[in-house]
Amino acid sequence: MKPNFARVIIDRAIHRELDYAIPHEFAGRIDVGWRVRVPFREKAALATVIAILAETDASGIRPIEAVVGDGAALSPKLLELARWMSAYYCCSIETVMRSLLPQVIRRAEVSWKKQLFVHRMREVPPDAAEKLRKRAPRQAELLDAVSQLTAPIAAADLLRQTSLDNQTLRALARRGYVELRAAAMPRDPHADEQFVATTNLCLNAEQSAALTAIEQSLGNPSNARPILLHGVTGSGKTEIYLQAIRSALARGGTAIVLVPEISLTPQTVERFKSRFAEGADMVAVLHSRLSEGERHDEWHKIQAGRARIVIGARSAIFAPLENLGLIVVDEEHETSYKQEEAPRYQARDVAVVRGKLENCVVLLGTATPSLESYYNATRGKYQLLKLTLRVDDNQMPLIRIVDLREEKRKAKSLTIIGEKLHSAIIARLEKREQTILFLNRRGFSTSLLCSACGEARDCPNCSVALTFHRTASRLSCHLCGHTAAVPKKCPACGEDALIYSGFGTEKVEAHVQQLFPKSVVRRMDADSMTRKDAYRETLRAFRAGKIDLLVGTQMIAKGLHFPNVTLVGIINADLALHLPDFRAGERTFQLLTQVAGRAGRGETPGEVFVQTFTPFSPSIQFARHHDFVGYFDQELEFRERCEFPPFTHAVLITVRSAHEARASFSAETLARRLKEALPDEFILSPPSPAPLEKLQGQLRFHILIRGEAIVRLSRLVRETLDKLPFPEDVLASVDVDPYQLL
Repeated sequence: MKPNFARVIIDRAIHRELDYAIPHEFAGRIDVGWRVRVPFREKAALATVIAILAETDASGIRPIEAVVGDGAALSPKLLELARWMSAYYCCSIETVMRSLLPQVIRRAEVSWKKQLFVHRMREVPPDAAEKLRKRAPRQAELLDAVSQLTAPIAAADLLRQTSLDNQTLRALARRGYVELRAAAMPRDPHADEQFVATTNLCLNAEQSAALTAIEQSLGNPSNARPILLHGVTGSGKTEIYLQAIRSALARGGTAIVLVPEISLTPQTVERFKSRFAEGADMVAVLHSRLSEGERHDEWHKIQAGRARIVIGARSAIFAPLENLGLIVVDEEHETSYKQEEAPRYQARDVAVVRGKLENCVVLLGTATPSLESYYNATRGKYQLLKLTLRVDDNQMPLIRIVDLREEKRKAKSLTIIGEKLHSAIIARLEKREQTILFLNRRGFSTSLLCSACGEARDCPNCSVALTFHRTASRLSCHLCGHTAAVPKKCPACGEDALIYSGFGTEKVEAHVQQLFPKSVVRRMDADSMTRKDAYRETLRAFRAGKIDLLVGTQMIAKGLHFPNVTLVGIINADLALHLPDFRAGERTFQLLTQVAGRAGRGETPGEVFVQTFTPFSPSIQFARHHDFVGYFDQELEFRERCEFPPFTHAVLITVRSAHEARASFSAETLARRLKEALPDEFILSPPSPAPLEKLQGQLRFHILIRGEAIVRLSRLVRETLDKLPFPEDVLASVDVDPYQLL
């Protein structure tokens, strides 16, 4: 029977699929994955076709109004992935679809950038310019320039070269001597850069063994397990990615490379663009700093099949590549792969599922695997490959622990740069070597206190103190974005007794510049890298040796390779160590190991100074000895005792409202309903105020559930929430496999 209907998911949260009739003029043009415009209630809505039907039981069928685009926006495999995400992450399919398609593609409001090109006409008489010279000398001059062309040229470029105007060009076109044609101009975010082609580097024995194992999986992907490539910092994991991708392309496949957003540096893009420089469109890049136009063009370049490699942050896992052969997840442990807004997916886990659906190889690479991934490798669920040596036999950096308690006793006050780190920086400056100073906290001072009454300037919307930013001369909340002027006197008691407490990267930069006035100091954090090219320019200057000391947050912690960096100073290793979160120790170990790995990547051995008030913490001591397995074993024992991941899955439900009593009552009610609905195999913790109790003006309560059958648990949670009517100003959100419990 001839298909006459299309089942669609519209871009609105109505939690159901709708059927529409396919008009005669669209017959044969609409298929699964296409975008369409349909009538919905009193307005038109955009939607995605998920099925073509011969008949339907629905009543009141209305026809599709228009087809959007020239092809399918989503493949059947991506639609299957969307359904899995909806079931696993306990969210509506409409919410998932918003992540699968970039906003610029969903709304279809941005199109190709058109540019006018000048084409030389072949039938122009040879003496045309001479005849024009007396009556229209400018047109004659322009015609002379056009006659030298061997190919069409952008009108803007031609007029710039000749210093003539558009009116002259139009007049020449009216005479029939040139033709003006509009053509689409791709908005390439890297169009102004030159990429010098590179070739494969020689691999050492460990790298060769790892690449051989990956290529074996590429040759037989249906039987391949996800691969965990555990290589120490500087062991050449990126070179393995590059050669593995080349092997996947040779087999007719395509590849996705996921990198943490903070590591999506020009250095990363340059390596891939240079290695695959044989095609201008071979590599596409997707990340948050692209303009809407650039994102539109890069996505369509992928969809059209011109790009065969996609590099990007977490949302790049949904890139519409065909014949997917390899997915690489670099720094697979990174928390930035976890989306904090619905759908709260983990891109690494979605990559594993997409790999299974697409029958392609998934390669997870890191120096500090997440406990979940390493646990899967020890159980045989993943294949484990190890790189224990740095390339070119470079030594691992020597890590020294500096006890800040002793430094404070000697200096009689809390110091930013301890005596040992100070001496080490001087030694590097004398040798013309470079230093990185790391502190994962922005701003100048972390709080503003009144020494008379003890009142702190807190954010009115969140349970945190406002941070002072000296450059902007403002107090700012890093959670909700609230800003306030700096008061001259205490608003509470009126005394002129305000003092600044704590420090961030802005203060470290100022302090270091004061200590070493002849050195060049730069800062890299979210405040200083606001311009689009600021990150690229700073790294380029650092690579060229124009910067002596680079101060920064986790933006500089990983993925960077600068052989002249021989010293790394970690200003305060304790910032995230004592947070009320079972992953706090793991994150600290990973961050210290990654930051330390920036040192000693050249011929000169590196040295790392870790300043801490808790020098005997397992996270710090195991990081000091580059001992991941030791840390994994002791942390796994703690997780098993407490029944935390990876031994169970966790679901965190947050109930929030501007009214504390309503949020508390709703959380208690929900907990009772969940207790009735959940079998005894699941561990339900009672509702409690969130550690960060107030956020963006909302009071928050947490309910934590743990269990092994996560898909079943997600279904039961969703069913319970659907049956429970919350007050209008109370919201509940569900986070499956949460990465932070604050």
